[in-house]
Amino acid sequence: MRHSPSGAKRWIVQYRYRSSTRRAVLGKVGELSATDARKAAKALLADAALDGLPDFGGRKRAGDDIEFHAFAQLFWNHFSPRWKPTTQRANRYYIANRLVATFGDLRLRAIERSDVIQWRDSMSRLTGAFNRAIPILSVMLGYAETLGYREIGSNPCRGVPRFKRKPMERYLSAREYAQLATALCETQAALPDATAAVRILLYTGARRSEVAALRWEWIGTHFADLPDSKTGPKRLYLNRPAIDVLDRLGRETSGAVFGDRLSRARLDKHWQLIRERAGLRDVRLHDLRHSFASVAIGRGISLAKLGGILGHELPETTARYAHLADELVHEAAARVSHSMARALGVAI
Repeated sequence: MRHSPSGAKRWIVQYRYRSSTRRAVLGKVGELSATDARKAAKALLADAALDGLPDFGGRKRAGDDIEFHAFAQLFWNHFSPRWKPTTQRANRYYIANRLVATFGDLRLRAIERSDVIQWRDSMSRLTGAFNRAIPILSVMLGYAETLGYREIGSNPCRGVPRFKRKPMERYLSAREYAQLATALCETQAALPDATAAVRILLYTGARRSEVAALRWEWIGTHFADLPDSKTGPKRLYLNRPAIDVLDRLGRETSGAVFGDRLSRARLDKHWQLIRERAGLRDVRLHDLRHSFASVAIGRGISLAKLGGILGHELPETTARYAHLADELVHEAAARVSHSMARALGVAI
């Protein structure tokens, strides 16, 4: 057990790996028991000791005894640095509260497709949680295959269907935009940062995390270059209304635009007050992004250009708005057909 000056206590194991000495953190004291830490350490030591040796099927595999909850800690220590901090927070919750709670006592190698299917059936009232957790489980078991804890190609999550859910899409109408504009004016004095952030969301179609984390040094004349976002580095295009909002905040050379005053959680809380005032109780902050896309398509912006504006990494993501473009094409085709019918003397 390593006891650092800060008071943190962690289980560690030191071992030889080929020609070097390595030290691995197995988990925090309190989150991982001594017994589980020993099991995880033995599995890691066995894996390191047998590295490079031929396996003719006669020796016991490193993963034969390790249970899922012990492997979960190993997986987290080794794999989680690949994820962004926000992804880490969400995935840590699902691993602890959904996956370890369900599969924790099972031997890692013994988890089969039937176990995953039974878990899916038990989550019929928590379809969103299942859909979010099963990709994490699939990554974990795939990583176990890479480490030799499971047979290659044995991932039981492969082919397990997710629950079908109706896409949560909400678009503001012209009347609702007017209601929101009135509410923003009424709450401007009490919530200056929140109203400014909401206006930027409306004008740019940005994600709430991108606006809440916005920094002055990223902002140029016509755009802001974000070093990181949900899809990696992104250029946020700023139009005249968005620039006016930033100017009213008082431009600085560096630092957070909203400082520590407006975290994502606080923005969500303030948004609830604003939408209540606007009479839009069912509208989420992310729906402002959907509405931006709707207005853009209504103004003839192509899906390809819209994907660039919104910062979509894959065309398939923007394709969710294709039905809006189809409606515009249908209306245009109807107008053309009516004109041709009149020219032919056909009554419609």
